[in-house]
Parts: sequence; C-alpha cells; structure tokens
Amino acid sequence: MYPETRKKIAKMLEEKVFPGASYAFIEGEAVWEYREGVAAAYPETEPLREGMLYDLASLTKVVVTTTILLQLYEEGEIDFDQPVQAILPAFSSPKVTLRHLLTHTADLKGYIKNRDALSAAELSAALLTLEPESQFGKKVTYTDAGLIIAGFIIEKLTGKSVAENFEERVKKPLGMDASTYHPAASADCIPTENHPQRGVIRGEVHDPKARILGDHCGSAGLFAPMKDVLRFSQMLLHEGEWEGVRILKKETVRMLLQDWGHVPGNARSLGWNLLGAGFGQALFHTGYTGTFLILDPAAKQGFLFLSNRVHPDDHRPEWILVRDELIDTYQKERTKA
Repeated sequence: MYPETRKKIAKMLEEKVFPGASYAFIEGEAVWEYREGVAAAYPETEPLREGMLYDLASLTKVVVTTTILLQLYEEGEIDFDQPVQAILPAFSSPKVTLRHLLTHTADLKGYIKNRDALSAAELSAALLTLEPESQFGKKVTYTDAGLIIAGFIIEKLTGKSVAENFEERVKKPLGMDASTYHPAASADCIPTENHPQRGVIRGEVHDPKARILGDHCGSAGLFAPMKDVLRFSQMLLHEGEWEGVRILKKETVRMLLQDWGHVPGNARSLGWNLLGAGFGQALFHTGYTGTFLILDPAAKQGFLFLSNRVHPDDHRPEWILVRDELIDTYQKERTKA
C-alpha cells in the first residue's frame, strides 16, 4: 500500500532524518501498519519494538483537548463563540473566544519571561495575562498558549485535570489502554532529544511547558503507541464511533470539516488544520517530536506517522522541508488511487 510514500520514508530513514518510525495507512476497515529503523541511536542503538510509546507532542492538542471540548460542546457546557473570560475571569482579554484559541487566530503574544524556571502555578497565571496583538482574528499564528488555556477551560468546567478528563472521556471508552501522561517505564518509551541540560529525554515529555504543567497541559504531554493512535483515528474516520463506542456525534465530526478560522487562504478547523486540494477537507495536525495525522472522514482514509525525529539532535528546518515532501507524496499517491 502506497509504495511511493513508503519509498520516501525509506529515503528519509537512510538520510537519518529520524532513527525510526511507526506509520500506518487506513482505507475504510483495512489497516496497513509498518515499523522502520530503530528506537534509539544514542547512546546505544536499540531496536524499535511493537507497542513502544511515542511522545505525541502537539498531537495532544487534537487527541485530548479538542476532543474533550467537542464533547463539552455536545453537552451544552460551552459555545465556541463565547468569550474565554466568561469561563476564566482571570483571562486578560474580553474579546478572545474559544474559537479564536482553537483556530490559532487570537494572535496571543507568547513571550513569558523566565518561562522554563516558573512553577506550574506561576506559568498558568502568566499564560492568562497574554494579550492579543494587531493580527487578532485576521491571521493564523500557531501557538501552544491557546490550547493550554483551552485546557484550563476544561478543568474549570469539569473540576478535573486535562489528564483525568482524557482517561475518563477518551482513553477508557476507546480502549486506548497504553496511552498516558505518566509512562510507567522509560524503557517502553521512544527516546527524544539528547538535551544539553536534561541529557537523553526518555519517559519524560520533551515540551518544556508540558513538563512544568504536567496533567494540566492541553498542548502536549500524551504518550501513546501506534495501536492507540489507530483506535483514535478510526473513531474520527468513522464519524465519532468505533467498535460500538460513540465518542462524538456524527454531526460534530462533520462540523470539524468546516473552516472555523475564517482567514482567507489558511483554513483552520477547531483544533485541527485542514488540508485542501487532493485531500477533500482532511483533518491534519503535527507534533514537534516528529509526528503527524492526516484523517479524511469523508473518504475514510488516513495516514498516521510517528517518529522521534528530534533524537538524538533537533534539526527542525530540515525536518519540516522533508516532512512536507512526504505529505505531498502521499497526497499525489492518494489522488491516483
């Protein structure tokens, strides 16, 4: 399945873009799953085993935070156009809505002084002081801050942490048994960066804000194996239901395929990006560590890619270039199929 896409992945592996990858293609009920390369290249080479946990990085934004917010919307707890201040009175701006946060159109000024030295309480308070800048509502400016604040909204409305909500609302119902914010054994996890201060990061989240906020982070922090990411993806591809368990209503999943950001030339859904030509309106999201999902519920097709491209070293500009080439290869091959 998808030989040209697989060939591109093999070339990326040969060029050491990443030490290894787990990836899968979904066509309706059929799944083709592959593993290539190794789990670790430093300090020793280690084989890539089935069931190992990846740091999903920003895929947490859609697997966890967006999904829970959609459920709260279905329950009548939120409206996407209500001001954030209506739920979080301490938030700085009266004009920013939940929709702005989820479509990255709030243009929040993201700089926080001494961010990585702050406690969880200090960082949380600082995030609530961020103000929208001049491109508010006019431009997509991708930032973690919006989804972290969205996570705070989940916690305020439910009285439970983001991680607890994920356990109860997504993980247990879908049978994503191995997915967790707290890996039990680092040996089960794919290592990420060989960090100058932290050493080889393994079994701990790579993202610095998620490391501070822990269970309360809506932007990163989730670890999962491919089998669990497949279960989540099949749920969305089958319009909110998988193996007899309904997570979202059909209408809610279809709603995701609309442009909620209203920025010409840069369509954004709630939490998700939207891929246009050649994809219909496929849902798309990436993660800093080397992960991405492409899900087309209308065609019931998906491309799931998990890697630790930051291991042992982070070469982000080069990664983005070849990642986009890989996505383009899949796009062309899928269009021909």
